[in-house]
Amino acid sequence: MNKIVFEHYPAAKLPDEMQARVGPSSTVTVVLTVEETPPEKVMTLDEIFALRRPPFRTKEEIDADLRRDRDDWDD
Repeated sequence: MNKIVFEHYPAAKLPDEMQARVGPSSTVTVVLTVEETPPEKVMTLDEIFALRRPPFRTKEEIDADLRRDRDDWDD
């Protein structure tokens, strides 16, 4: 957890709701604590593969497409 501390902070710079509780002429110590957020769920490879949509191309089909593209570049 990260913590940031502001000592002798002028209450006049606080939001109105907080100023009303302490008075705008006061000085305060402000402690900010960064809340930890739960980690996002990481997808497994099985979940990623399950999201793929057909048609699935074979290695040979992919190689043929690449060869065709290379031939086009040479022209």
